[in-house]
Amino acid sequence: MDYYLSVATFAALNAILALGLNLISGFCGQVSLGHAAFYGLGAYAAALCAVAGAPIWLSIPVGMLVAGVFGVITGFAALRVREDFLAIVTMGVGFLFLGVVRKQQWLGAEMGIARIPSPLDKWGYALLSIGAAIALLLLSLHIRRSWMGRAFGAVAQDEDAARSVGIDVAGYKITAFLLGTAAAGLAGGIYAHMTQLIVPDAFNFVQSVTILAMVVVGGIGSSWGVVAGAVLLTLMPEMFRFINDYKLLVYGGLLLVVMRFSPGGLAGLVFRLTGRRLA
Repeated sequence: MDYYLSVATFAALNAILALGLNLISGFCGQVSLGHAAFYGLGAYAAALCAVAGAPIWLSIPVGMLVAGVFGVITGFAALRVREDFLAIVTMGVGFLFLGVVRKQQWLGAEMGIARIPSPLDKWGYALLSIGAAIALLLLSLHIRRSWMGRAFGAVAQDEDAARSVGIDVAGYKITAFLLGTAAAGLAGGIYAHMTQLIVPDAFNFVQSVTILAMVVVGGIGSSWGVVAGAVLLTLMPEMFRFINDYKLLVYGGLLLVVMRFSPGGLAGLVFRLTGRRLA
């Protein structure tokens, strides 16, 4: 039972990460290849708070706040770049994060932070992560149908046209980064408490590619789709153990196959088969 609870918890955490990236890339059209950095920022901030004696109900929101603040900073830095250049900027954020945490002794350097207080049992973390994923899914669905979602869509389609009709393009870009990175910080805070140990390699470029693969495979822009993609790519390494040794190769190939044969991912496939769109 403990094994299945752990798999369910990680599937929910991956769903949170995928939904967060989908807010940035799927809703607002801003390419991000450094999402794992914000996952790590949330984990490290929550871990430091917990080690200092803060309760879990405080340390996790602090992780979200820290990740969101750095997300806003990244959003400001990315205002003047688009597409490929934006991808390079966000990738650089990921490498910068790893470079810093690996050299700072107060962050544990390569050894990371251990003995993080863990006040919940496996059932508690499973319920917390699944509940957070459901809440974020509902928020994403609400945003999609709101004025904010329409503004995000306009920015994603054509920034100049959106600006010409009075949409605050810069403001919505920064808002997307704030929401998406705060979600990553939420996942990071739960992860830190659950595992009681965090190391830099848990938030490397491979993790960013994995999150991106979940979004693309599920169907970029579809909240239900990215949740399905997150669950699928969480279960795949459990069902086929060899994938763990070749994640970049497998996920890179999966991205190529999906973009070639089903650009809409699982959500697009469902639409073609049933005629119904996954929100």
